Amino acid sequence: MSDSIFKAIADANRRKILQILKGKHQMSAGEIATHFEFSKATLSEHLKILRQANLISAERRGQFIYYSLNTSVFEELLNWIYSFKK
Repeated sequence: MSDSIFKAIADANRRKILQILKGKHQMSAGEIATHFEFSKATLSEHLKILRQANLISAERRGQFIYYSLNTSVFEELLNWIYSFKK
């Protein structure tokens, strides 16, 4: 289990981004930005950290980048947590 995952989910704004993406197939950075009041540069940094942790994936289409959840990493995280139950 990568420390970058725990760093990424430690921040409330990044957890909110994950929650927003949970109900969507894909969203652009501009669509995600409508849920926050901080700068686009700050949002970009949060998205970068989530990408580095492999919690989200990014796909460029034209001049826009679309983000989506990487559910396999969440499954891996849950399996790791459940391993303590044994």
